[in-house]
Amino acid sequence: MCGIVGYIGNKKAYPILIDGLLKLEYRGYDSAGVSTIESGFISNMKDMGRVKNLYSLDGIDNLSGTVGIAHTRWATHGIPSKVNSHPHMDNSNTFSVVHNGIIENYQELRNFLTSNGYKFVSRNRY
Repeated sequence: MCGIVGYIGNKKAYPILIDGLLKLEYRGYDSAGVSTIESGFISNMKDMGRVKNLYSLDGIDNLSGTVGIAHTRWATHGIPSKVNSHPHMDNSNTFSVVHNGIIENYQELRNFLTSNGYKFVSRNRY
């Protein structure tokens, strides 16, 4: 199980995203993270453990973006770790993604992406 929150608006996104994650924490407490758009680039901040741990990340108070996504994770596949926590970034750091559930065809997708030059930073247990 996982909790996913998104925000697009005129206010700072990260406090709204974290507040949403706190309300969804029962859906995941192994790790949490937020991605926001900051002056044309994506900031990706995540940590292991409870959602409240995000408040102590260096630079989180400096986020001012008004668009973002957030995720709280309960690890069903892959160990609970910072590297396995969401959001995940692409190779060029141009987009950030979260998902809920198990991607059954992950090996086929991983093989395709790897053969096309993509590098993975998450770890699976298989």
